[in-house]
Amino acid sequence: MLGLFLLINPEEKEGYGLYYSRKRLMDDLPEEKTAIWSCTNEKCNGWMRDNFVLSAQPICVQCNSLMEKGEKMLSVLENANHKQSKQ
Repeated sequence: MLGLFLLINPEEKEGYGLYYSRKRLMDDLPEEKTAIWSCTNEKCNGWMRDNFVLSAQPICVQCNSLMEKGEKMLSVLENANHKQSKQ
């Protein structure tokens, strides 16, 4: 799907231009229930996708608290480097 954008030249306040972008709009990205790890510290909102975790029990990179497994509706995203084993 093409997106339509309006360009305004700051030097020419009266000049307008239109262009099309081939970038997909965020609404078009498919979503699915994704396994994640969430921080257990109630003051922290840190989380990460399970397929980006490198250890069996990850630690929050924001506050160093333990994380717990859960699920979240997220855009589909593949991790090409996920072949590493979790230790």
